[in-house]
Amino acid sequence: MAVTASRGVSASDGETGWRGDNTVALWLAVIAAMVALTAIIGAATRLTGSGLSITEWQPILGVVPPLNEADWLAAFAKYKEIPQYTEINKGMSLDAFKAIYWWEWSHRLIARSIGVVFLVPFLAFVVAGRIPRRLAPRLVLLFALGGLQGAIGWIMVQSGLVDRVSVHPLKLLLHLGCAVLIFALLLWTAFEVAERRARPIHLAAVSRSASTGASILVALVYLQILSGALVAGHKAGMTYNTWPLMDGRIIPSGLGTLSPWWSNILENITTVQFNHRMLAYAVVAIGLLQAIAMLRVADDEAVRRSALWLAVALAAQMALGIWTLLAWVPLHLGVAHQAGALGVLALALWHLFAVRRARAAS
Repeated sequence: MAVTASRGVSASDGETGWRGDNTVALWLAVIAAMVALTAIIGAATRLTGSGLSITEWQPILGVVPPLNEADWLAAFAKYKEIPQYTEINKGMSLDAFKAIYWWEWSHRLIARSIGVVFLVPFLAFVVAGRIPRRLAPRLVLLFALGGLQGAIGWIMVQSGLVDRVSVHPLKLLLHLGCAVLIFALLLWTAFEVAERRARPIHLAAVSRSASTGASILVALVYLQILSGALVAGHKAGMTYNTWPLMDGRIIPSGLGTLSPWWSNILENITTVQFNHRMLAYAVVAIGLLQAIAMLRVADDEAVRRSALWLAVALAAQMALGIWTLLAWVPLHLGVAHQAGALGVLALALWHLFAVRRARAAS
């Protein structure tokens, strides 16, 4: 028989007098949404080959796009000097250049805006005494990670300006990985800050294995997103456009042709797509098992509901990934798949938070 707790977990734990702040939580959620939007536009930038259209990094002056024909011709002239133009896009019209330029400019503009939307309210909240001491270091770290992310983005772009016609896949992985980490930390912090009122929780509801399962799901979803970055970086989605078989086989040939063996994980296109598929199967299976377990034994409604939504989202995301592959990665499906990945991660974090909150009350 389940036992009901008379107390819950609130943001006031560890700091007397502070019981959370919905305004601060909303601010963090808005920034997380902006990070997600930047990543989604980044996916469109990648799919349209727009990432190298701006060949300079000007954190302040770069906010202003070309304003007249002379400015556009100057920007286009710089683009014509890089291998992507000379080897792939030679003869591109100015209008076509403008189309890819606006994708990259929008991506950078939103990324820059995040810094302002973060810093100005943060300082205002600090002055107003609405940021507790225990939370301030994490927020400072998040701001620093945002600056690091900008630097990583430029390092990634530089990798495609001289000897390559696209950015280096590993640097793309690092860029997306950092963005998703920031997104996850922002969401988790928003969950904590929004936790204002204690509520009854059934103490017998959530076992340690449930917490372990929820943690594994978050880790696997993050790993799958990194795997997707490798798929995008190598354009592996444009190969083996069949399902469930790859080149007519469950296990395709060519998985381990590179040496040393570990380089296949990062550089072998066949292995990159195979690993992305296998990870998808694993995370969907574990998500379904977690949902079944929680629906059978968990009494806490947030735990049950979050597990169910996560399982549904995982299945839908895998179906979308298959559709995207079979359709040869059109822009709208590729962007939707990126957005879906971030949505799945948000649900995985929500489920983990619900599980840990329930356990903390016991």
